[in-house]
Amino acid sequence: MIMLSLLLALGASADPAVRAPTSSLLAIRVGRAETAAKGTIEHAVILVEGGKIVTIGEDLPIERGIPILDKPDWVVIPGLVDAYSRLGLDGEGGDDNSPDVRASEEVFPGAEAYEKVVEYGVTTLGLYPAGNGIPGQAVVIRPRGKTREEMIVHDPAYLKIILRATASSKKLLREGFKKADEYREKEKKAREKWDKEQEKKKKSPAKKDEKAEEKKNEEKKEEKKDEDKSGSAQDDKDEKKEEKKDEKAAPKEDVFVPPVPDPKVKPFLDLRSGSLRALVSIAGSAEYLHLLDALGSEKLQFDLRVPLSRESDLFYVAAKKDFDLDVDGIGDRKCRVVVEPSLTLHPGTMRQRNLPMELARAGAKLVFVPREDELPRLKTWLPDVGEIVGAGLDRETALRALTAEPAALLGVGDRLGSLEKGKDANLVFLSGDPFEPSTRIEAVMLDGRFVFGEVNL
Repeated sequence: MIMLSLLLALGASADPAVRAPTSSLLAIRVGRAETAAKGTIEHAVILVEGGKIVTIGEDLPIERGIPILDKPDWVVIPGLVDAYSRLGLDGEGGDDNSPDVRASEEVFPGAEAYEKVVEYGVTTLGLYPAGNGIPGQAVVIRPRGKTREEMIVHDPAYLKIILRATASSKKLLREGFKKADEYREKEKKAREKWDKEQEKKKKSPAKKDEKAEEKKNEEKKEEKKDEDKSGSAQDDKDEKKEEKKDEKAAPKEDVFVPPVPDPKVKPFLDLRSGSLRALVSIAGSAEYLHLLDALGSEKLQFDLRVPLSRESDLFYVAAKKDFDLDVDGIGDRKCRVVVEPSLTLHPGTMRQRNLPMELARAGAKLVFVPREDELPRLKTWLPDVGEIVGAGLDRETALRALTAEPAALLGVGDRLGSLEKGKDANLVFLSGDPFEPSTRIEAVMLDGRFVFGEVNL
């Protein structure tokens, strides 16, 4: 078995704004680790250094001298990721088309909400801008930091789009891509013009080149006269000439610089390139169909935000096969769906439905958010998810909906959302099963440093 001491070199430096005063190692031994990546590890040992998880495994030996946090009754899970929130922000939003607006401009490090969220196990927040239509781009923050820059993890995270079942709403989306087409045409023409200019330069020598040639001939004549005066002086001159020649850099080739796109157009260009993902807010099945109609042939990567109500009808478009749809359903597209952990009713009846479970079984990826975007609801977030698990949702899917999937939605899944080697050491320590109402949060670690709970080594 590999000793932990052999793995120390794998540690990575943490953000100096949030790391502990020293980069010393810490071994954490708990009864169970629910990784949200590779299942459950019993009798887990986690080695943390420099804000990162160096290694994790079952009953790993610990070298003498490494401090140990020994909590055999605790359960550890990844830090919770709330991917759709306005906590700590107070902006009112702009007009119906502000794709260039960034929520990062609203982040205020002194907000009281950020001090409190860690008490409920939240170590990452995805904050979106207020407004209607296309209000702008979200930002990913850690709830600690003295400055805005220290708090920001990733910016931008996604472009928020609110789509209604109306012609004006669809037009707004279509117009965005139309302007992106206009920019590409402008870029194409600029490139063609530049190519012609380069070709022209190659065919006809520039005047400055002619003058340079004349000057060179004059220099040769002067050198000829000087040859008779002094051989040694000529040698010196030749030497200097060679040095000057060596120092002279080769002429730089022209490089095409595309025109700068309008700030409101760039997000749509980024959507097309895949460097930015869309999070589209819809109310139900009708809006989903209108969204596909508005996109037309656009090969757009998008996820969905669907506020669940008592009679939500999203099950109609969960999968193509279930209702013989003419288009792909949500599950067929493998969309992430941001929903509250709530049970709903079948429209017009009192029959209960577990829509999150149905969407997951159809192939969609769940992202859970609190039932309300308020601090008190964060306190009941885990038990609320427990209700959906009790009603049939797979436990692993539920845990990933709180951690790994929202991290992926925000574009930070490579460093957050699961307990794996190399990931940020954002850990939540619980007194028992994460989905039991009686379970308490004992401690919270953010970037390798305890930010909540009393922990004695």
